[in-house]
Parts: sequence; C-alpha cells; structure tokens
Amino acid sequence: MAGGGARRAGDDRRTAGDSTRTAGDSTCTAGESPRTTGDSARTVGDSPRTQIFLASTLYGAATLAAALDTGCFSPADRRLLLVANTAAVPETTPALDEAPGFAPLRARFDEVLSWNGTISPFHPSGWSPRPDDAPLWERHLRLLWGLGAGPVELIVESLQVSPAHAVALCFPDAPLEVYADGLMSYGPTRNKLDPLVGTRVRRLLHLDLVPGLRPLLLGEFGVPAELVPTEAFTKVLAELADATPPVTAPEGAALLLGQYLSALDILTPEEEERLHVRMLRGAVARGHRALVFKPHPAAPARWSRALEEEAGRLGADLTVLDTPMLAEVVYQRIRPALVVGCFSTALLTARAFYGLRVARTGTDLLLERLSPYQNSNRVPVTLVDALLPELEDGGTDVGAEGVDGPGADGPAVSTVTEARVPAGEELAGLLAAVGFAMQPQVLPSLRPAAERYLAAHLDDRTRRYFKRRRLTALALPGALPSPLAFLPRNPAVRKVARRARAVRRRLAGRAGRAGKQGQTVKPTAPAKPKVTA
Repeated sequence: MAGGGARRAGDDRRTAGDSTRTAGDSTCTAGESPRTTGDSARTVGDSPRTQIFLASTLYGAATLAAALDTGCFSPADRRLLLVANTAAVPETTPALDEAPGFAPLRARFDEVLSWNGTISPFHPSGWSPRPDDAPLWERHLRLLWGLGAGPVELIVESLQVSPAHAVALCFPDAPLEVYADGLMSYGPTRNKLDPLVGTRVRRLLHLDLVPGLRPLLLGEFGVPAELVPTEAFTKVLAELADATPPVTAPEGAALLLGQYLSALDILTPEEEERLHVRMLRGAVARGHRALVFKPHPAAPARWSRALEEEAGRLGADLTVLDTPMLAEVVYQRIRPALVVGCFSTALLTARAFYGLRVARTGTDLLLERLSPYQNSNRVPVTLVDALLPELEDGGTDVGAEGVDGPGADGPAVSTVTEARVPAGEELAGLLAAVGFAMQPQVLPSLRPAAERYLAAHLDDRTRRYFKRRRLTALALPGALPSPLAFLPRNPAVRKVARRARAVRRRLAGRAGRAGKQGQTVKPTAPAKPKVTA
C-alpha cells in the first residue's frame, strides 16, 4: 500500500536520533502552485488525492495558510481543513472556524470539517480508536468525507497526543507531515512515539521564532525540519487583522498577555491572578500609564476585575479586550510600546516578526513549579527566560527598534533590562542539555552535547534550568556538590559499600533457596540455657 511504501522510503533516508541534522535551515519555496486540481494531482489511477489539514487554533490555521501560499505542499485534488475544538468545554467555547478573522483562511480549503462532530460525544483530547477498530474508522471516515479509495495525506500538529494521534491511527497507511505553531517544536517529543506512526512523518514545518535554532521535535526519527517563510506568515496575519473587528485600545499602550496557566495545573488560580497583577505593576513601574490586557478566552472574568481595581489604585488606564483575537492582530492594530507575558509564543512573534519590545515575568516561578521535569512546557519557559529580559529589572532594552514611550502625557520610560542572551552554539547547547534531561530515552544521542554544555556553562544563572536530582539520576555534570565528590573514591567508603553488597547477596541467596523449598527464612532463635538441678 502507499503508506507502507512511504515508510520504507523514510527508513532509507533517516538516521534515528540524529541531533546534527541540518535540514532545519531549509525553507519552503514556491515550487508548487498554491492549488493544483484535476488529473495533474492524481497518481493512483483515477482516484483523487486528498490532503487533510488538522488544526485546533487560529494561529495553527494561519501557519497552514502561509505554508500553502508558498507552495510547501504537493499538488492535491482536495484540501480539507479538519477543525478540532480542544477546549475543556467545547460546547461553550467557539471553534477556530467561528473565530473573528477566519473568513480569509476559509478560501484556501475546499471544505471545513468538524472532528468534534465526527467523534461526538467523545472529547478530541481524550479519544483515540482502539487498534482493532482503526480499519472500521478509516472505512467510516472515507464514506463520511467522500474520500473514496484515493490516497490521503495528513498534515497535523502535536502528533504525540490526540486529536492528531487519533487521526493518524484512523488512516494507518497515510503519510504524515507535522507542523508546529509554537515554541514547543523546539522541545523533544513529549513521550515515546510508536515507530509505526513516527516513521510515517516526512518532515516538520515550523516558524522561525528563534532564528538559527533547530527543533528537537521528532528528532528521534530523523525527521527533517523546514521553515515556513516569515513574510508569508505575517501576510496571512495581516489578512486576519483586516477581517477582525476594530480594537478599542490606545495606540502605543503596554500590552499584557494572559495564558490561563491554572487550567494546565501549573499555577493555582490565585497565583495566576497575582502574576497578572505583577505584570501590571511592572509595566506601570516602567512609566506606562496606558495598558491593555488580553486575557485568555477561557479565563475567569474576575481576573480582569482585579486588574482594573489595581490599575485604578496605581492611576493607570486599563483596557480589557473582550473579543477573542490573536495577539498578533493586536500588534498590528495598536503597535504596543511594550509586550509583557510569561512564556507565551506571542512574545517571540512580537520580537522576531514585528520588532516590538518585550519583557517576561514569572518564568522563575514556573521553572521551579513545572513537574515532572519532562513537562512539555519546560522548553518554551526555558527559551523565554534565556532570551527575553525580565520586566522587573531596570536598565535598557535594545532588542527592538523604535522608542518605548507610554503616551503623550506620561513620564519618561525606564525600559527593561538587556540581559546576557545566549546565542549560537551556547543556545543550541542549552536546548540540547534541557532536551536530553527531559527525554534521555527518546534522544540518547544528545548526551555528549548535554555534558559539554553543563561542564562549560552551568553557573548560578543557568542552574535554574536543571534539577540537581535529575542531573544526579542521569550522571550529568553538576549532579553532586563538590565537597561530596570525593566519596566515591574514598577507600573507607568503598570498603563499607563492598561489605553491604556482600551481605545483600547472602540474604538474597538464602531467600532464593528457601523459596525453592517452599519455606521462609526465619532468624535463628538463641539457644535456651540448660536448667540443672
């Protein structure tokens, strides 16, 4: 079958776990027309070729649109957008095809389908077909969506979890392409992926959020990475901005980004509310008096009220954006003087794509709080903490062009700090060290790079990115404090250890012999003293 051939071809060109691949520097080019229909796209008899694009966010759909506009995908007879609403309560949260600004994206697809409606009443994030049911689901979906017997290609995000993993299981012979719409693409695959799925992936498409840095995602399968051109992506975002209702907020204000971290069990609701207040106070302390808060669409309304009360106490003017929209749309509408957030991908798009001043806050708390260590948010938090300045430090931010000002009647602004930012090999080494510490079994080839980085760069600032217990378990540099490093080589300690191992072996041998005889080993009772007359 076609899928099996794709897997064999993939095996011939891949080296599993290759961390030195250079395909991450390649960029999609307009080698194919954005849409090719008819017989030219058909390769298997008269069966039409169908491409199914799975998306759960408007940001992801915009990434797909940019990739389509630059000819990143092969010709196809039909292109279907499969929408998955992964909100905790999908019935109360609009899907991406109902969001403001979606209309310009709609024209790039022949049809828009609902994954929620297809698998109802199951939730997209918690359902996947049983192995024995996968052929039945493929037959059902081919009939339901009119796919016929023709070849199918899947373009999905977050392949390691549902709904992407579920869709991949429903079409076991379909080749896969993965696109990344955020910072998580730079981290390792969050859990071990079935080789029958991972070897079907032909490439990883991602945005150039951190120029020069190569993603670790799916590196264990040697999947090459390609860049979606930044110009095409910002052009699509401009289309979204034109189709979005006007933003009633002052231009040049400081923009505060909410993420709803308590829904991920990273922070408590009270801690996240205090984090938002911390953002507001930090922006006001830098001289900004006009502020805009963009809450997460599912965040409680009381957080906005708490910020409004704090802004009134500080004498600042706060505008809360009630209409759900991408942060990038807000960038184009009000051109904020400063963008403040925790570890949102929007911080990197503001800096890399729009040249805006940015600042982070709360990453120190999250680096300490994320658990377990292999939490998939660790790499985004680490990159934001390493690359962006801290809001609450004084100094000068020279990371973007332009003047940072609060408005016509505000005081002069003390901008955010320019901290020492790792770049080039140091940044790649940090990513390799964190990635290996997160998933040593998935990316064992990263151990040498992790050891080199830790031996050369582990200090008071970079130690926050690692847990000493984790380093100890993996036998990496920095695992033991130097005063205790002599213990493994101390003769007395080694003698005690040998005796302890010998005793343990004797006890294990006695227990084994007793087990064969169906008896238990009991301690020998002391002999009773003889009683003489």
